[in-house]
Amino acid sequence: MFELIPANSFRNLGSLRREMDGLWDTLMGPGSLPFSGVKESFSPLVNLADKGDCLEVTAELPGLKPEELDISLNGDVLTIKGEKKEELEEDHKGYHLIERRYGEFSRSFRLPDEVDRESLKATHKNGIVKIVLPKKAKESSTAIEIEVE
Repeated sequence: MFELIPANSFRNLGSLRREMDGLWDTLMGPGSLPFSGVKESFSPLVNLADKGDCLEVTAELPGLKPEELDISLNGDVLTIKGEKKEELEEDHKGYHLIERRYGEFSRSFRLPDEVDRESLKATHKNGIVKIVLPKKAKESSTAIEIEVE
């Protein structure tokens, strides 16, 4: 015969699962899959600043060369894409620890202002990519005189 299990017992299991997921995220980083063997991608850290006359985007991309990056502006969406490739190592010491993340990444940002597409500039120095997006000059308003008939 079946035993009746109180409904709140299942709620406790859900709570335990959330707590364990939170612990795993704390130990291994958000979104990591425990012992899955799945290669994780990474997401570079980005700053977006409004400098008044331009928008400035800086992204941390250490170890990547400029030719390994694809930066595009489609409409008002700026996209930074690339792939950080894993360096192959042989280890004969009986243990190995890998903390660096590898894989494809893509970050997209909807820009708050129109930018001057003719003056876009991107530079790469010491693992930091800096993208300068000059703002388009806003048209000043024109008063329209009302004629009396």
